[in-house]
Amino acid sequence: MEFQGTFRFVNNKLIILLRDRVCETSEELLASELFSEVATRFVNNLKRRQSPLLQIFGKPIREIDHTDIQELVRMFHVLDKMPIDAVPKLVETGERFIANTSLLQAFVEELYNYWRQFERFIICDSTGDHLDKRPYRTFNSTIESLTHLVRQTYRDISENITGQHPNIYRQVRAGAEMAAIALPKDLALPGGCYDQLRNVPVIRQLLLNPPLLLNPPMNKRTGKFEQIARNPLELISVTPDEWLCYPAKVGPLLILVYIHERFLELGLSLCNLFELADDEFLDRPVDAVYLYGVPGDVLDSLAPMPTVFYDDQENDIMVAACPNKDQFGYFGYLKKMILTLHNIKAMKKGRMPFHGAMVRVATKNNRSHTVLIIGDTGAGKSETLEALRIIGDDQIEEIIIIADDMGSLEIDSQGNVIGYGTEVGAFVRLDDLLPGYAFGQLDRSIIMNPSQVNSRIVLPVTTYEQVMKGYAIDMVLYANNYEDVDDEHPLIEQLSTVESALHVFREGAAMSKGTTTSTGLVHTYFVNVFGAVQYKTLHEEIAKQYFEKLFQNNVFVGQLRTRLGIVGQERQGPEESARALLSMFSQEEAKP
Repeated sequence: MEFQGTFRFVNNKLIILLRDRVCETSEELLASELFSEVATRFVNNLKRRQSPLLQIFGKPIREIDHTDIQELVRMFHVLDKMPIDAVPKLVETGERFIANTSLLQAFVEELYNYWRQFERFIICDSTGDHLDKRPYRTFNSTIESLTHLVRQTYRDISENITGQHPNIYRQVRAGAEMAAIALPKDLALPGGCYDQLRNVPVIRQLLLNPPLLLNPPMNKRTGKFEQIARNPLELISVTPDEWLCYPAKVGPLLILVYIHERFLELGLSLCNLFELADDEFLDRPVDAVYLYGVPGDVLDSLAPMPTVFYDDQENDIMVAACPNKDQFGYFGYLKKMILTLHNIKAMKKGRMPFHGAMVRVATKNNRSHTVLIIGDTGAGKSETLEALRIIGDDQIEEIIIIADDMGSLEIDSQGNVIGYGTEVGAFVRLDDLLPGYAFGQLDRSIIMNPSQVNSRIVLPVTTYEQVMKGYAIDMVLYANNYEDVDDEHPLIEQLSTVESALHVFREGAAMSKGTTTSTGLVHTYFVNVFGAVQYKTLHEEIAKQYFEKLFQNNVFVGQLRTRLGIVGQERQGPEESARALLSMFSQEEAKP
């Protein structure tokens, strides 16, 4: 019995495409085309390395061929059910495989490890089967079933080789690491060049087994996203079975993220960052589409850095694209382009986008403070808020995260400046966090490049309801990570005029922390290359309007000196910033 579907290997990924079910017995597993392919690839890998493990075949390495691998698989069928003594009786050339049982066991261990080093995904196509109507049952019969079956088969074969039971059982993930139910869905896309997207399966449910450890090819993002004058979809040819669509709820917007299979692990990781759109949300007009991982070099001629976007004003939709080359294999290219599209749409609606963190801090005397900290990546926003969570434990009831990285402001009918978020998760740098700073639960996380500088963790930190609720702003702070504190430069400095405030935020000075390829003290317009720079004239008008309203409403606008970019202050700086914020909350609450 074969898998009811197909599979393909893409670099270090194995993608299993199912219409019905996976194998249910070890006999089906060992007889499957997938197992035969894995065994063949494994033996060829050993041949390239001239591995001594191939001595189990009893012949020179160069003479090992497909017939030998078939005999190996037949031996596994026997060892799955019977002790090793049965192999010579049931496999024609079986004697050679069992001549050295220690070597055979080492071969089996290495084959098991070889299988597990692939990043393994199951994509369930539920067309006509309504698997998306009973998703957990579908996941249970695929991802869970395969995990148990692979482990059981490996253990049975090992025990029949050694004649012993292990003393320690390690329940490693031996099946798939992530699974998705996806099906074609009629979405409110324009016609013309957009029609080629209609047959790409749309993800309806996802299952992952965290914590996941991923090692994408890059650990930094470089350059800014380039606006172009031509719709990239006019140049791109989409092969539907190589793509999946992740329909993301980005604040109030519906953004369709089309993920090429080369970057599937990064695309599916979006589930920890942006809420997956439900059927009702999918009925609304599409605000933007983003093709992440476009094959070939069709984008190269469009801009010096071919991470591009186009403003399709005729159809009122944004279109973005990024190549599928290794240099763009970093989660930041996914997240930041999506947020760029959000920011541009926000400005077109008269909202002011921000690059920063926004939280609602509720103290134990039933007072709340909504604080927006605007700052570049590595400016100390997350670190200060985590320190606030720990240090303020006796005074703080809860900290509600509204925006972890991006959001937007609007002015309501009463003239209040209201803040909204975009993401339900966080893409957090691990390097600067104290071990005790838990920005969520590790067992829900996806960890990327854990052994490198700028290692990151993606994990859910809030709910879509909190992101979209809308909170009146009480305090707006610029995260200054490069200036030390003295009498002239306090931890928290209030800016006295609209002009001085606009100057500080417009300058966007920050000491780079190595999260992109920039180094040293850098200046970025409103620390926001994600839409604000590209639409600077529009943003300038909006920013002036909003800062005037903030000052008119007596909202505190100032600088917070986190000192995260100063050597030796990486821990102390955010902690002292957090204490200054706590002190400020107390002063505000003491006012009559």
